[in-house]
Amino acid sequence: MNEIKIRLATKEDAELIAELSRTTFYDAFAKDNTKEDMDFFMNEQFSKDALMKEVEDGDGIFILAYAGNEACGYARMRSVNNEKTLEHENAIEIARIYAMQSSIGKGVGSALLQKCFSIATEQNKKIIWLGVWEKNLRAIEFYKRWGFEKFGEHIFLLGKDPQTDWLMKRAI
Repeated sequence: MNEIKIRLATKEDAELIAELSRTTFYDAFAKDNTKEDMDFFMNEQFSKDALMKEVEDGDGIFILAYAGNEACGYARMRSVNNEKTLEHENAIEIARIYAMQSSIGKGVGSALLQKCFSIATEQNKKIIWLGVWEKNLRAIEFYKRWGFEKFGEHIFLLGKDPQTDWLMKRAI
């Protein structure tokens, strides 16, 4: 794989981010969930229009990863702290970090995570945190290697299936 290049996304990238979001999410989770739950989530909560609106409305910071000229992953960060246990912390969330299936294990996640840390540092944040599905063991191990530790859990509704996400954080 080519060297991974990272750049901040703009509103003009909304359609690309929506497509990356839907493709990477489906590829990562369809095999472990029912078709009905995936269809419901993808059509109701993860629609292309809703995802494009997130980018166009400036709802967070979006980061794109490229291998050559091909977009191969992205991350979304949010400064608004919705996690109650961190409400008195100077924290930033990695709301999403996804790579194309063909790019997993080739440095895309690491490059995106490094950029997330850089942004958190620039914003003088003290904590960076994320939620990860408890059954996504590969991702959990990846985050542990980067110094994240579990500090709680919350429910993520995928379709009509309540799933448990681990909440993980690390100091900046």
